[in-house]
Amino acid sequence: MGTPRYIEIHNQIRDRIENGEWQSRKRLPSERELAETFQVSRMTLRQAVQTLVDEGLLERRVGSGTFVAEQKVSERALGVTSFTELMAETGRHATTKTVSYKVTTPSASEIEHLALKPTDEVLVLERLRYGDDEPILLEQATLPMKLVENCTRSALTESLYKTLASIGIKPGRANQTVGAALANERLSELLDIKRGDPILTVRQVSYDQNDTPFEYVRSYYVGERFEFSLVR
Repeated sequence: MGTPRYIEIHNQIRDRIENGEWQSRKRLPSERELAETFQVSRMTLRQAVQTLVDEGLLERRVGSGTFVAEQKVSERALGVTSFTELMAETGRHATTKTVSYKVTTPSASEIEHLALKPTDEVLVLERLRYGDDEPILLEQATLPMKLVENCTRSALTESLYKTLASIGIKPGRANQTVGAALANERLSELLDIKRGDPILTVRQVSYDQNDTPFEYVRSYYVGERFEFSLVR
């Protein structure tokens, strides 16, 4: 099976951004023009654009169109720490609430970051993470289904990293992209904040002891409840 058309378009648009043809804060051509350029339906074009929005490369502005997002600061993490361990280090009790749990086919960004095939299946796990009963972040984690197909739902949702360790997956390095945004209606409701409050966004690809990617995570942190400290 060949590469889906929307992924090809996603890659072509991304290349134009990365090589400087479409620069930061530049407005993209209209949806109709792009669909004609790539000779696809608007539905396929929208699917490609949405994956780029999800990755933070594009942003939609109501009434204005779609723009190349401003370049965000990207930092390389030195390792991977579970949320439970992180809360324990700060003297707080960590709890988790599962928001959604589904097995599906991967998006273009998931295919790229996890080195998957379009026909592979992934587990998408969305969880609210609490510190002392206060919501700290919403986490959307994607894992190759072939890695966790023999793990139970309860084990994966209660302590993901402990479960992964039990099947021989040990976290190594991680690549993180950090940005800032404003909470939309869904995030404000889940994180118990006001719509428009500042949030910290983090996209992370985690690698195992063999430097193989095993997890792609999109996290949304409450700005006033969490901070990153980078050691150089």
